[in-house]
Amino acid sequence: MSAQTTLWPRCARQTPVVNPTYPVPITAILATPSGYCLGPPQEAVFKFPTAAKSLDSSEVSEVAISVDHVWKNFRLYHERNRYIKAAVLRGRRARYEEFWALKGVSFEVRHGATLGIIGSNGSGKSTLLKCLAGILYANKGAVSVHGRLAALLELGAGFHPELTGRENVYLNGAILGMSRRDLETRFDDIVQFSGLERFIDTPVKNFSSGMTVRLGFAIAAHVDPEILLIDEVLSVGDQAFQRKSAEKIEEFRREGRTIVFVSHGLSQVQQLCKEIVWLEKGDVRDIGDAASIIAAYNGESYGQESLTSTEQGRRWGNGRAHIMNVELRKRDGSPSSRFAVDDPLSVDIGFESHSPIEDLVVYVKISTTDGHEIWSASTRSAAVVIPWSRGQGHISLDIDSLPLLDGSYSVTVALRNGREVVEFDHWEDARRFDVHQTGRFDSGVVALNSVWNVR
Repeated sequence: MSAQTTLWPRCARQTPVVNPTYPVPITAILATPSGYCLGPPQEAVFKFPTAAKSLDSSEVSEVAISVDHVWKNFRLYHERNRYIKAAVLRGRRARYEEFWALKGVSFEVRHGATLGIIGSNGSGKSTLLKCLAGILYANKGAVSVHGRLAALLELGAGFHPELTGRENVYLNGAILGMSRRDLETRFDDIVQFSGLERFIDTPVKNFSSGMTVRLGFAIAAHVDPEILLIDEVLSVGDQAFQRKSAEKIEEFRREGRTIVFVSHGLSQVQQLCKEIVWLEKGDVRDIGDAASIIAAYNGESYGQESLTSTEQGRRWGNGRAHIMNVELRKRDGSPSSRFAVDDPLSVDIGFESHSPIEDLVVYVKISTTDGHEIWSASTRSAAVVIPWSRGQGHISLDIDSLPLLDGSYSVTVALRNGREVVEFDHWEDARRFDVHQTGRFDSGVVALNSVWNVR
């Protein structure tokens, strides 16, 4: 970090505020909670087009966003000097370690493109977006943004709780760089989009958290940006508002706006984006087309999970029969915990008993990881008789095509008596498996093969 730091106060003027020595328009600091923007370190370069200079069409770059070897670190303090006296007595500053959230990240986004950024929690996605928005500054490297930018990061940041929704629309709009004339023109559209017509003259402190982020999204969506940064905000509000938000983003995409989209919803990322950046612990793991990157990311994340979740769940029963093992197998018979949509699946079950049992029934259930049953079947419902009375046995349930969409699921197995009243051994969530989808953008749980016909 630079030894000297400059604080630029937030300003709510009608025109963008520009520092002549380091030009950053007010739209770049919309979500700074403290109301101040830290000046850049000496090694970093961050460039926005200044308000004083207009570019003619021949000078406008085809690249909307350029990120060149960007590094960003934070200090993780393991102790604190709460008072000057403590620092003097210690004779040193508080101990800390350097944590690099971004490590040499580089990519470009052309005007009109939609780029997705994916990665596990802590991979640096939100930090990268804040560097693009000018909220944070890189320690090393350069970030260049060409065009009017709006960031949907921390919706509602900057709202004053004592002011009404109406007053906060004008305040937040001014922070985003909108003039009063623009706000008056778009005010009705903003309120209608948020769905808060009845409450717009109510103090924001009385709003629910959902109402606050809806109003924040509505304001930011009407800034009319050329470049839009989105960080996990398409899931705010109820289902109707989520659909409205997604339609607004799709409208921006059709109009040729540049969009950088961060989300853990991979189907949504694949639907919106043609190209994806995969971040892992601050590094760029891969960059490429959406389908191939998501397939690789799914394989990596599911592979890591299968090492720890192959055997789990709860068991109960009277113990007359015992489930020895449960295996999930692919078409070739190899054990697996990862399948694609419409893949065949076999559930192999080994069992034993130390006393004779007539009319043994084997029960299998597939459910979501939060416990909702999707499908279940038993040998009794299929009129299958198990010719076994004592000792060890084996049975398999073959599913020709697995009609499940992307997600994690569990398999429950039980041994019951002929009337399915008494349970000898019930193994809830005996095995967990994952389904990944490629090339289809359906949502929900069940994959239904369908064809659209336009007449």
